[in-house]
Amino acid sequence: MSITITTAPCCWGVDDVNNPDLPAWRRVFDEAAAAGYGGLELGPYGYVPLDDRLVAAALAERNLFIVAGTIFDDLVSPDNRDSLLRQTDEICAVITRLPQPPQVAGQRFATPYLTVMDWGHDERDYAAGHFERAPRLSDEAWAGMVANIKAIAERADAYGVRAVIHPHAGGYIEFSDEIERIARDVPQETAGLCLDTGHTFYAGMDPVETLRRYADRLDYVHFKDIDQAVFDRVMGERIRFFEACGQGVMCPIGRGVIDYPAIRQTLADIGYHGFITVEQERDPRSVAGSLADVRESRDYLASVGF
Repeated sequence: MSITITTAPCCWGVDDVNNPDLPAWRRVFDEAAAAGYGGLELGPYGYVPLDDRLVAAALAERNLFIVAGTIFDDLVSPDNRDSLLRQTDEICAVITRLPQPPQVAGQRFATPYLTVMDWGHDERDYAAGHFERAPRLSDEAWAGMVANIKAIAERADAYGVRAVIHPHAGGYIEFSDEIERIARDVPQETAGLCLDTGHTFYAGMDPVETLRRYADRLDYVHFKDIDQAVFDRVMGERIRFFEACGQGVMCPIGRGVIDYPAIRQTLADIGYHGFITVEQERDPRSVAGSLADVRESRDYLASVGF
């Protein structure tokens, strides 16, 4: 098993680019390198400048690479298609010009990837983690989302970028029935999956079983951990997903409830080779703890064989 561990700006609280409390992107690069990571994701559209020469120089100064860009937006609305494709063009044009890591034997697709996540629906945000309570899309709306995802994936492919669908708490691709449906409706030749251990657990699934079930679609992986006590409490509240993150539902890997030795064995059993990105969504106002947390996560993963 050849694995490269990377990280992402969400560990510094970077999810909503309009949040006035976000740290400077150069700080994220500095601390990712200081914590021992060789690479990271670009983060949500509009956070890191879409200037390949500027960003490539900043990465090179820190001996870092970019593993993926991100579409984190409303994938459902047909009216959002033009915006989604514009973001795809701009992100892919940049990430394909940024430093890349060595590719490993057995890796299905070369980096960089484009993680594709649905977001922006209050009715699902407040139902994150609640399988029975969360509304589902109509067949017509689902078909529109699938068409948007296929359009993004096809546009990314023109740049040589592999699109990977990321089920995300609070979006319309979150629960087991939705993952099964999207895997059926978007074929492997169009896009892969990026499964996230934390979002999987949050949505009521077993991360180990889910990784095994979708082994043939697994192109990229995200790692998180969950504080069980905080999780149990926020599941009893009417709360947005990122409000729960602000309360510490995501914790450094190794402190939480997810069994990472079992995850490692599962990835070895299914023959996963490639990249795993550590994430820990948080309130950016607590960014002072980010460096210690991402270092703790990296050290813990090394201790269990990653």
